[in-house]
Amino acid sequence: MIDNYEHLLDNVKRIHFVGIGGSGMCPLAEILHNEGYEITGSDVSESDTLARIRSYGIPVTMGHFPENVIGADLVVYTAAVKLDNPELVSAKEKQIPAVERCIMLGAVVEKYKNSVAICGTHGKTTTTSMVTQIFTMTDFDPTAIIGAKLPFIGGNSRVGKSDIIVCEACEYVDTFLHIYPSLTVILNVDEDHLDYFGTLDRIKESFKKFADQTSDTLVVNGDDANTMECISGMDKKGKRIITFGFGENNDFRAVIKDNDEIFDSFELVKNGEKLADVKLSVPGKFNVMNALAAAAATITLGVDPRAAARALGEFRGAHRRFEILGKPQGITVADDFAHHPTELRATLETAMSMGFNEVWAVFQPHTFSRTYTFLEEFAQVLSIPDHCVLSEILPVRETNTYNIYSKDLADKIDGCVWFKTFEEIADYVTKKAKPGDLIITIGGGNVYMCAGMIMEKLTDGE
Repeated sequence: MIDNYEHLLDNVKRIHFVGIGGSGMCPLAEILHNEGYEITGSDVSESDTLARIRSYGIPVTMGHFPENVIGADLVVYTAAVKLDNPELVSAKEKQIPAVERCIMLGAVVEKYKNSVAICGTHGKTTTTSMVTQIFTMTDFDPTAIIGAKLPFIGGNSRVGKSDIIVCEACEYVDTFLHIYPSLTVILNVDEDHLDYFGTLDRIKESFKKFADQTSDTLVVNGDDANTMECISGMDKKGKRIITFGFGENNDFRAVIKDNDEIFDSFELVKNGEKLADVKLSVPGKFNVMNALAAAAATITLGVDPRAAARALGEFRGAHRRFEILGKPQGITVADDFAHHPTELRATLETAMSMGFNEVWAVFQPHTFSRTYTFLEEFAQVLSIPDHCVLSEILPVRETNTYNIYSKDLADKIDGCVWFKTFEEIADYVTKKAKPGDLIITIGGGNVYMCAGMIMEKLTDGE
Protein backbone atom coordinates (compact mmCIF):
# COMPACT_ATOMS: atom_id res chain seq x y z
CA MET A 1 0.00 0.00 0.00
CA ILE A 2 2.85 2.41 0.81
CA ASP A 3 4.36 1.68 -2.62
CA ASN A 4 1.12 2.90 -4.16
CA TYR A 5 1.35 6.12 -2.13
CA GLU A 6 4.87 6.72 -3.34
CA HIS A 7 3.71 6.67 -6.95
CA LEU A 8 0.16 8.03 -6.59
CA LEU A 9 1.19 11.58 -7.46
CA ASP A 10 3.77 10.65 -10.10
CA ASN A 11 3.19 12.54 -13.37
CA VAL A 12 0.21 14.34 -11.81
CA LYS A 13 -0.19 18.06 -12.41
CA ARG A 14 -3.91 18.72 -12.01
CA ILE A 15 -6.10 17.22 -9.26
CA HIS A 16 -9.88 17.60 -9.10
CA PHE A 17 -11.71 17.31 -5.75
CA VAL A 18 -15.34 16.14 -5.80
CA GLY A 19 -16.89 17.75 -2.70
CA ILE A 20 -13.96 20.07 -2.07
CA GLY A 21 -15.79 21.97 0.66
CA GLY A 22 -15.84 18.99 3.01
CA SER A 23 -13.90 19.34 6.27
CA GLY A 24 -11.61 16.48 5.26
CA MET A 25 -11.15 17.60 1.65
CA CYS A 26 -10.32 21.28 2.11
CA PRO A 27 -7.05 20.65 4.03
CA LEU A 28 -5.76 18.23 1.41
CA ALA A 29 -6.59 20.65 -1.39
CA GLU A 30 -4.82 23.44 0.49
CA ILE A 31 -1.68 21.36 1.12
CA LEU A 32 -1.44 20.10 -2.47
CA HIS A 33 -2.08 23.59 -3.85
CA ASN A 34 0.79 24.85 -1.71
CA GLU A 35 3.01 22.10 -3.14
CA GLY A 36 2.39 23.40 -6.65
CA TYR A 37 -0.34 21.12 -7.94
CA GLU A 38 -3.13 22.67 -10.00
CA ILE A 39 -6.31 22.13 -7.99
CA THR A 40 -9.95 22.35 -9.08
CA GLY A 41 -13.05 21.40 -7.15
CA SER A 42 -16.81 21.10 -7.11
CA ASP A 43 -19.49 21.15 -4.43
CA VAL A 44 -23.23 21.56 -4.06
CA SER A 45 -23.55 24.34 -1.47
CA GLU A 46 -21.69 27.49 -0.52
CA SER A 47 -19.78 27.59 2.77
CA ASP A 48 -17.03 29.41 4.64
CA THR A 49 -14.74 26.56 3.64
CA LEU A 50 -15.37 27.19 -0.05
CA ALA A 51 -14.70 30.89 0.45
CA ARG A 52 -11.35 29.96 1.97
CA ILE A 53 -10.56 27.60 -0.93
CA ARG A 54 -11.39 30.28 -3.49
CA SER A 55 -9.18 32.78 -1.67
CA TYR A 56 -6.19 30.68 -2.76
CA GLY A 57 -7.20 31.08 -6.38
CA ILE A 58 -8.62 27.55 -6.61
CA PRO A 59 -11.63 27.46 -8.99
CA VAL A 60 -14.75 25.79 -7.58
CA THR A 61 -17.80 24.79 -9.62
CA MET A 62 -21.20 24.67 -7.92
CA GLY A 63 -22.77 21.35 -8.88
CA HIS A 64 -21.36 18.04 -10.09
CA PHE A 65 -21.02 17.87 -13.87
CA PRO A 66 -19.13 15.43 -16.13
CA GLU A 67 -17.11 18.22 -17.75
CA ASN A 68 -15.61 19.24 -14.38
CA VAL A 69 -13.02 16.46 -14.55
CA ILE A 70 -11.81 17.28 -18.08
CA GLY A 71 -8.06 17.91 -17.97
CA ALA A 72 -7.57 16.33 -14.54
CA ASP A 73 -4.81 13.78 -14.01
CA LEU A 74 -6.33 12.53 -10.74
CA VAL A 75 -9.75 12.77 -9.07
CA VAL A 76 -10.28 12.72 -5.29
CA TYR A 77 -13.69 12.09 -3.75
CA THR A 78 -15.19 11.69 -0.28
CA ALA A 79 -16.88 8.57 1.08
CA ALA A 80 -20.15 10.50 0.99
CA VAL A 81 -20.02 10.71 -2.82
CA LYS A 82 -21.99 7.97 -4.58
CA LEU A 83 -20.27 5.95 -7.29
CA ASP A 84 -22.92 7.11 -9.79
CA ASN A 85 -21.83 10.72 -9.28
CA PRO A 86 -21.55 12.30 -12.76
CA GLU A 87 -17.94 13.32 -12.16
CA LEU A 88 -16.85 9.86 -11.03
CA VAL A 89 -18.67 8.27 -13.97
CA SER A 90 -16.96 10.73 -16.32
CA ALA A 91 -13.54 10.04 -14.76
CA LYS A 92 -14.03 6.31 -15.27
CA GLU A 93 -15.06 6.82 -18.90
CA LYS A 94 -12.00 9.01 -19.52
CA GLN A 95 -9.75 6.55 -17.63
CA ILE A 96 -8.74 9.22 -15.10
CA PRO A 97 -7.63 7.58 -11.83
CA ALA A 98 -10.00 8.32 -8.93
CA VAL A 99 -9.18 7.73 -5.26
CA GLU A 100 -11.10 8.19 -2.04
CA ARG A 101 -10.05 10.97 0.31
CA CYS A 102 -8.50 8.56 2.84
CA ILE A 103 -6.08 7.27 0.18
CA MET A 104 -4.96 10.81 -0.64
CA LEU A 105 -4.57 11.56 3.07
CA GLY A 106 -2.21 8.59 3.36
CA ALA A 107 -0.21 9.83 0.38
CA VAL A 108 0.09 13.34 1.82
CA VAL A 109 1.10 12.12 5.28
CA GLU A 110 3.75 9.90 3.68
CA LYS A 111 5.57 13.00 2.42
CA TYR A 112 6.49 14.13 5.97
CA LYS A 113 9.35 12.73 8.05
CA ASN A 114 7.59 13.44 11.36
CA SER A 115 3.95 12.48 10.94
CA VAL A 116 1.80 12.64 14.07
CA ALA A 117 -1.57 10.85 13.98
CA ILE A 118 -4.12 11.32 16.77
CA CYS A 119 -6.58 8.46 17.14
CA GLY A 120 -9.04 7.16 19.72
CA THR A 121 -12.77 6.80 20.19
CA HIS A 122 -13.07 10.13 22.00
CA GLY A 123 -11.09 13.38 22.05
CA LYS A 124 -9.38 13.23 18.64
CA THR A 125 -10.31 16.69 17.41
CA THR A 126 -9.49 18.49 20.65
CA THR A 127 -6.14 16.73 21.05
CA THR A 128 -5.19 17.26 17.40
CA SER A 129 -6.03 20.94 17.89
CA MET A 130 -3.93 21.13 21.05
CA VAL A 131 -0.93 19.48 19.36
CA THR A 132 -1.26 21.85 16.40
CA GLN A 133 -1.42 24.90 18.67
CA ILE A 134 1.60 23.78 20.71
CA PHE A 135 3.73 23.17 17.61
CA THR A 136 2.61 26.45 16.04
CA MET A 137 3.22 28.58 19.13
CA THR A 138 6.66 27.05 19.63
CA ASP A 139 7.75 27.79 16.03
CA PHE A 140 7.85 24.16 14.91
CA ASP A 141 5.74 25.33 11.93
CA PRO A 142 3.59 22.21 11.41
CA THR A 143 1.21 21.26 8.65
CA ALA A 144 -2.09 20.18 10.21
CA ILE A 145 -5.34 18.46 9.26
CA ILE A 146 -8.05 18.74 11.93
CA GLY A 147 -11.63 17.46 12.04
CA ALA A 148 -13.08 20.82 13.06
CA LYS A 149 -12.23 24.50 12.97
CA LEU A 150 -9.49 25.61 15.34
CA PRO A 151 -10.03 29.35 15.95
CA PHE A 152 -6.31 29.82 16.70
CA ILE A 153 -5.42 29.05 13.07
CA GLY A 154 -8.69 30.29 11.56
CA GLY A 155 -9.73 26.97 10.04
CA ASN A 156 -9.29 23.22 10.18
CA SER A 157 -5.97 23.10 8.37
CA ARG A 158 -2.57 24.71 8.31
CA VAL A 159 0.28 24.52 5.81
CA GLY A 160 3.71 24.71 7.41
CA LYS A 161 7.26 24.54 6.10
CA SER A 162 8.68 21.98 8.53
CA ASP A 163 8.82 18.19 8.24
CA ILE A 164 5.98 17.81 10.78
CA ILE A 165 2.38 16.99 9.90
CA VAL A 166 -0.36 16.53 12.50
CA CYS A 167 -3.54 14.75 11.48
CA GLU A 168 -6.69 13.42 13.05
CA ALA A 169 -7.00 9.69 12.33
CA CYS A 170 -10.52 8.27 12.44
CA GLU A 171 -11.17 4.58 12.98
CA TYR A 172 -14.61 4.47 11.32
CA VAL A 173 -14.65 2.01 8.40
CA ASP A 174 -10.93 1.51 9.10
CA THR A 175 -10.12 4.86 7.49
CA PHE A 176 -6.96 5.34 9.55
CA LEU A 177 -5.46 2.14 8.19
CA HIS A 178 -4.52 4.15 5.09
CA ILE A 179 -2.10 6.22 7.21
CA TYR A 180 1.42 5.13 8.17
CA PRO A 181 2.55 7.68 10.78
CA SER A 182 5.86 7.90 12.57
CA LEU A 183 4.18 8.78 15.89
CA THR A 184 0.68 7.75 16.92
CA VAL A 185 -1.30 8.98 19.91
CA ILE A 186 -3.99 6.56 21.12
CA LEU A 187 -6.36 8.40 23.46
CA ASN A 188 -8.75 5.55 24.27
CA VAL A 189 -10.45 2.53 22.72
CA ASP A 190 -14.18 2.16 23.37
CA GLU A 191 -17.29 0.59 21.85
CA ASP A 192 -18.55 2.76 19.00
CA HIS A 193 -19.41 2.53 15.30
CA LEU A 194 -20.81 -0.93 15.97
CA ASP A 195 -22.81 -0.61 12.75
CA TYR A 196 -19.47 -1.22 11.03
CA PHE A 197 -17.29 -3.08 13.56
CA GLY A 198 -19.98 -5.19 15.20
CA THR A 199 -17.98 -5.95 18.36
CA LEU A 200 -15.42 -4.37 20.65
CA ASP A 201 -12.96 -7.10 19.70
CA ARG A 202 -13.04 -6.00 16.06
CA ILE A 203 -12.48 -2.40 17.13
CA LYS A 204 -9.43 -3.53 19.09
CA GLU A 205 -8.14 -5.45 16.08
CA SER A 206 -8.34 -2.27 13.99
CA PHE A 207 -6.43 -0.22 16.56
CA LYS A 208 -3.83 -2.99 16.84
CA LYS A 209 -3.25 -2.82 13.09
CA PHE A 210 -2.88 0.93 13.22
CA ALA A 211 -0.43 0.73 16.12
CA ASP A 212 1.53 -1.92 14.20
CA GLN A 213 1.87 0.24 11.10
CA THR A 214 3.23 3.16 13.13
CA SER A 215 6.95 3.24 12.41
CA ASP A 216 8.51 4.74 15.53
CA THR A 217 6.58 5.85 18.63
CA LEU A 218 3.26 5.07 20.32
CA VAL A 219 2.03 7.64 22.86
CA VAL A 220 -0.81 5.85 24.62
CA ASN A 221 -3.31 6.15 27.46
CA GLY A 222 -1.80 3.98 30.16
CA ASP A 223 -4.98 4.21 32.25
CA ASP A 224 -7.13 2.61 29.53
CA ALA A 225 -7.08 -1.19 29.58
CA ASN A 226 -8.35 -1.53 26.01
CA THR A 227 -5.61 0.75 24.70
CA MET A 228 -2.91 -1.14 26.54
CA GLU A 229 -4.23 -4.42 25.17
CA CYS A 230 -4.02 -3.01 21.64
CA ILE A 231 -0.34 -2.10 21.96
CA SER A 232 0.72 -5.24 23.82
CA GLY A 233 3.93 -6.63 22.33
CA MET A 234 4.57 -3.58 20.15
CA ASP A 235 7.78 -2.82 22.05
CA LYS A 236 9.16 -6.16 20.86
CA LYS A 237 8.59 -4.97 17.30
CA GLY A 238 10.95 -2.06 17.87
CA LYS A 239 8.36 0.61 18.69
CA ARG A 240 8.93 3.05 21.52
CA ILE A 241 6.01 3.05 23.98
CA ILE A 242 5.27 6.21 25.98
CA THR A 243 2.32 6.18 28.38
CA PHE A 244 0.30 9.05 29.81
CA GLY A 245 -2.48 9.24 32.39
CA PHE A 246 -3.32 9.91 36.01
CA GLY A 247 -1.88 6.61 37.30
CA GLU A 248 1.55 6.61 38.93
CA ASN A 249 2.96 4.01 36.52
CA ASN A 250 2.63 6.28 33.49
CA ASP A 251 5.63 8.03 31.90
CA PHE A 252 3.73 11.32 31.71
CA ARG A 253 1.32 12.12 34.53
CA ALA A 254 -1.13 14.87 35.34
CA VAL A 255 -1.27 15.62 39.05
CA ILE A 256 -4.44 17.64 39.58
CA LYS A 257 -4.13 20.57 41.96
CA ASP A 258 -6.82 21.15 44.57
CA ASN A 259 -8.94 24.06 43.44
CA ASP A 260 -12.57 25.01 43.05
CA GLU A 261 -12.16 26.75 39.71
CA ILE A 262 -13.95 25.77 36.52
CA PHE A 263 -10.72 25.12 34.66
CA ASP A 264 -8.30 22.55 36.00
CA SER A 265 -4.69 23.18 36.91
CA PHE A 266 -2.25 20.32 37.03
CA GLU A 267 1.41 19.51 37.42
CA LEU A 268 2.95 17.94 34.33
CA VAL A 269 5.21 15.17 35.59
CA LYS A 270 7.52 12.87 33.63
CA ASN A 271 9.03 9.81 35.30
CA GLY A 272 8.51 11.36 38.72
CA GLU A 273 10.03 14.73 37.81
CA LYS A 274 7.86 17.84 37.60
CA LEU A 275 8.26 19.52 34.19
CA ALA A 276 5.77 22.40 34.35
CA ASP A 277 2.52 23.74 35.76
CA VAL A 278 -0.43 23.76 33.37
CA LYS A 279 -3.51 25.97 33.79
CA LEU A 280 -6.15 25.06 31.23
CA SER A 281 -8.69 27.43 29.70
CA VAL A 282 -11.08 24.64 28.68
CA PRO A 283 -13.19 22.73 31.24
CA GLY A 284 -13.31 19.10 32.28
CA LYS A 285 -11.09 16.26 33.43
CA PHE A 286 -11.32 14.81 29.92
CA ASN A 287 -9.53 17.90 28.66
CA VAL A 288 -6.79 17.35 31.24
CA MET A 289 -6.24 13.94 29.65
CA ASN A 290 -6.31 15.44 26.15
CA ALA A 291 -3.80 18.10 27.20
CA LEU A 292 -1.57 15.47 28.79
CA ALA A 293 -1.57 13.45 25.56
CA ALA A 294 -0.74 16.57 23.54
CA ALA A 295 2.08 17.49 25.90
CA ALA A 296 3.54 13.97 25.82
CA ALA A 297 3.53 13.88 22.01
CA THR A 298 5.01 17.32 21.45
CA ILE A 299 7.64 17.07 24.19
CA THR A 300 8.69 13.71 22.74
CA LEU A 301 9.36 15.53 19.46
CA GLY A 302 11.44 18.22 21.10
CA VAL A 303 9.12 20.94 22.41
CA ASP A 304 10.24 22.54 25.68
CA PRO A 305 7.83 21.41 28.45
CA ARG A 306 7.28 24.93 29.81
CA ALA A 307 6.55 26.23 26.31
CA ALA A 308 4.07 23.39 25.79
CA ALA A 309 2.40 24.28 29.10
CA ARG A 310 2.07 27.94 28.07
CA ALA A 311 0.51 26.97 24.74
CA LEU A 312 -1.97 24.66 26.46
CA GLY A 313 -2.92 27.51 28.79
CA GLU A 314 -3.81 29.64 25.77
CA PHE A 315 -5.84 26.91 24.07
CA ARG A 316 -9.48 28.04 23.96
CA GLY A 317 -10.99 24.98 22.36
CA ALA A 318 -12.02 23.72 18.94
CA HIS A 319 -15.30 24.32 17.16
CA ARG A 320 -18.20 22.37 18.72
CA ARG A 321 -16.10 21.13 21.66
CA PHE A 322 -17.89 22.72 24.66
CA GLU A 323 -17.90 25.88 22.58
CA ILE A 324 -19.41 28.86 24.40
CA LEU A 325 -21.52 30.75 21.86
CA GLY A 326 -22.62 33.65 24.06
CA LYS A 327 -24.50 34.76 27.17
CA PRO A 328 -27.63 36.61 25.98
CA GLN A 329 -30.00 37.62 28.79
CA GLY A 330 -27.51 36.13 31.27
CA ILE A 331 -28.12 32.62 29.87
CA THR A 332 -24.98 30.81 28.70
CA VAL A 333 -25.42 28.97 25.38
CA ALA A 334 -22.89 26.30 24.42
CA ASP A 335 -22.56 23.60 21.77
CA ASP A 336 -20.74 20.27 21.87
CA PHE A 337 -20.07 17.40 19.45
CA ALA A 338 -20.54 14.55 21.98
CA HIS A 339 -22.63 11.72 20.51
CA HIS A 340 -21.52 8.62 22.45
CA PRO A 341 -22.52 7.88 26.09
CA THR A 342 -18.91 8.14 27.30
CA GLU A 343 -18.49 11.55 25.68
CA LEU A 344 -21.89 12.69 26.92
CA ARG A 345 -21.05 11.77 30.51
CA ALA A 346 -17.81 13.75 30.37
CA THR A 347 -19.53 16.80 28.86
CA LEU A 348 -22.56 16.75 31.16
CA GLU A 349 -20.62 16.10 34.37
CA THR A 350 -18.39 19.02 33.45
CA ALA A 351 -21.42 21.22 32.76
CA MET A 352 -22.96 20.31 36.12
CA SER A 353 -19.73 21.19 37.94
CA MET A 354 -19.44 24.70 36.50
CA GLY A 355 -21.75 26.47 38.93
CA PHE A 356 -24.76 27.20 36.72
CA ASN A 357 -28.17 27.48 38.36
CA GLU A 358 -29.66 24.85 36.06
CA VAL A 359 -28.34 22.95 33.03
CA TRP A 360 -30.56 22.39 30.00
CA ALA A 361 -29.18 19.66 27.74
CA VAL A 362 -30.55 19.56 24.19
CA PHE A 363 -29.45 16.26 22.64
CA GLN A 364 -29.77 15.07 19.06
CA PRO A 365 -29.40 11.26 18.95
CA HIS A 366 -26.98 10.30 16.17
CA THR A 367 -27.87 7.20 14.09
CA PHE A 368 -30.53 4.60 14.84
CA SER A 369 -27.96 1.86 15.48
CA ARG A 370 -26.08 3.82 18.14
CA THR A 371 -29.30 4.90 19.87
CA TYR A 372 -30.62 1.33 19.87
CA THR A 373 -27.36 -0.25 21.02
CA PHE A 374 -26.73 2.21 23.86
CA LEU A 375 -30.32 3.06 24.82
CA GLU A 376 -29.87 2.34 28.55
CA GLU A 377 -26.47 4.06 28.67
CA PHE A 378 -27.90 7.16 26.97
CA ALA A 379 -30.78 7.22 29.45
CA GLN A 380 -28.35 7.10 32.38
CA VAL A 381 -26.08 9.92 31.22
CA LEU A 382 -28.91 12.14 30.00
CA SER A 383 -30.35 11.97 33.52
CA ILE A 384 -27.30 13.89 34.76
CA PRO A 385 -28.42 17.45 33.80
CA ASP A 386 -31.33 19.26 35.43
CA HIS A 387 -33.33 19.14 32.20
CA CYS A 388 -33.10 17.06 29.04
CA VAL A 389 -34.68 17.88 25.68
CA LEU A 390 -34.42 15.53 22.69
CA SER A 391 -34.74 16.07 18.96
CA GLU A 392 -35.60 13.39 16.46
CA ILE A 393 -32.86 10.81 15.78
CA LEU A 394 -30.54 11.88 12.96
CA PRO A 395 -30.43 8.91 10.53
CA VAL A 396 -27.13 9.84 8.81
CA ARG A 397 -26.48 6.78 6.62
CA GLU A 398 -29.17 4.46 8.02
CA THR A 399 -32.82 3.49 7.75
CA ASN A 400 -34.80 2.77 10.88
CA THR A 401 -34.72 -1.03 10.78
CA TYR A 402 -34.29 -0.91 14.57
CA ASN A 403 -37.77 0.56 15.15
CA ILE A 404 -36.21 3.03 17.61
CA TYR A 405 -37.47 6.58 18.23
CA SER A 406 -36.54 9.52 20.44
CA LYS A 407 -39.70 8.91 22.45
CA ASP A 408 -38.28 5.52 23.51
CA LEU A 409 -35.27 7.30 25.00
CA ALA A 410 -37.31 10.17 26.49
CA ASP A 411 -39.57 7.70 28.31
CA LYS A 412 -36.54 6.43 30.25
CA ILE A 413 -35.45 9.88 31.47
CA ASP A 414 -37.40 11.65 34.23
CA GLY A 415 -38.93 14.91 33.02
CA CYS A 416 -37.47 14.56 29.52
CA VAL A 417 -39.37 16.06 26.58
CA TRP A 418 -38.83 15.67 22.85
CA PHE A 419 -39.79 17.64 19.78
CA LYS A 420 -39.80 17.03 16.05
CA THR A 421 -38.19 20.33 15.00
CA PHE A 422 -35.34 22.54 16.18
CA GLU A 423 -37.73 25.50 16.08
CA GLU A 424 -39.96 23.85 18.69
CA ILE A 425 -36.95 23.02 20.85
CA ALA A 426 -35.62 26.59 20.64
CA ASP A 427 -39.05 28.01 21.59
CA TYR A 428 -39.30 25.64 24.55
CA VAL A 429 -35.89 26.14 26.13
CA THR A 430 -35.74 29.92 25.62
CA LYS A 431 -39.06 30.28 27.41
CA LYS A 432 -38.02 28.00 30.27
CA ALA A 433 -34.36 28.95 30.91
CA LYS A 434 -33.48 31.75 33.32
CA PRO A 435 -30.44 33.99 33.88
CA GLY A 436 -27.62 31.96 35.37
CA ASP A 437 -28.62 28.81 33.47
CA LEU A 438 -26.69 26.91 30.79
CA ILE A 439 -28.31 25.67 27.58
CA ILE A 440 -26.01 23.23 25.82
CA THR A 441 -26.83 21.60 22.49
CA ILE A 442 -25.12 18.25 22.03
CA GLY A 443 -24.72 15.79 19.18
CA GLY A 444 -22.65 14.73 16.20
CA GLY A 445 -25.10 16.01 13.59
CA ASN A 446 -26.57 19.41 12.80
CA VAL A 447 -27.91 20.28 16.26
CA TYR A 448 -25.61 23.32 16.15
CA MET A 449 -28.35 24.84 13.99
CA CYS A 450 -30.66 24.63 16.99
CA ALA A 451 -28.02 26.40 19.07
CA GLY A 452 -28.05 29.18 16.49
CA MET A 453 -31.83 29.48 16.76
CA ILE A 454 -31.59 29.62 20.56
CA MET A 455 -28.97 32.37 20.37
CA GLU A 456 -31.10 34.33 17.91
CA LYS A 457 -34.25 34.12 20.02
CA LEU A 458 -32.46 35.10 23.23
CA THR A 459 -30.56 37.92 21.54
CA ASP A 460 -33.74 39.32 19.93
CA GLY A 461 -35.34 39.34 23.36
CA GLU A 462 -32.65 41.51 24.94
